[in-house]
Amino acid sequence: MTNTSADRPGRMEIARNWLPRYTGMPLDKFGDYILLTNFHHYLRKFAEKFNCDIYGKDKPMQAVTNKDGLTIINFGIGSANVATIMDLLTACLPKGVLFLGKCGGLKKSAEIGNFILPIAAIRGEGTSNDYFPPEVPALPSFKLHKFVSQKIMDHGYEYRTGVVYTTNRRLWEHDTQFLDRLKQMTCIAIDMETATIFVVGHYNEIARGALLLVSDMPITPEGVKTEESDLQVTEDWTEIHLQIGIEAMTEIGGQGERIKHFRY
Repeated sequence: MTNTSADRPGRMEIARNWLPRYTGMPLDKFGDYILLTNFHHYLRKFAEKFNCDIYGKDKPMQAVTNKDGLTIINFGIGSANVATIMDLLTACLPKGVLFLGKCGGLKKSAEIGNFILPIAAIRGEGTSNDYFPPEVPALPSFKLHKFVSQKIMDHGYEYRTGVVYTTNRRLWEHDTQFLDRLKQMTCIAIDMETATIFVVGHYNEIARGALLLVSDMPITPEGVKTEESDLQVTEDWTEIHLQIGIEAMTEIGGQGERIKHFRY
């Protein structure tokens, strides 16, 4: 017997089945606001801070929700993974998603330890082309970023704005032609997820943002990330990076401006 389109599960049915399948967390445990990360120690610190259970230890992704209804998800690495979780989050219709990620600084002004709130991202990863034509810009939700920026300032830190280049390539630091192209595009930083989050969030009508931490300066040979240098950045900056994200996404529902999503 041939299956008809009427027999096939709908998009929402698949998402509601797969979100717990990928994270190990029941749908009713997901909060209204979500922190995304690709570092297990961010998730672990969150769980320790709020004395919460970690779901999905044997799953591709792990998740934790605290008593205030804030959820953090470790989705892994790369644009394909983050597109997957942004699609699956339609199962719980979050009011806002903030990515806490690291990036490579491409400007002399973007030193290690600086925060970046990108005003846009260049879609060099390709994944986002499955959602919108290449002409559609990858943008965050302004009101969400506005609230996050205030939280950064409240803690006495500065931040940079600019355009981030998102790529699927993890090993590119040796490629001088690619480095020259990045300089021509005047990007402030490079990462593997931001453009995808912005575009898939737009597609799914989810308010989204990204608070990035400059972890290395790959435009110079001595600035390429190593295990040792990454551990130092983690030790110095994880606590405040995570804390700003927690405060922003905990308080935005009560103190932030209402975020509406428009698609024309």
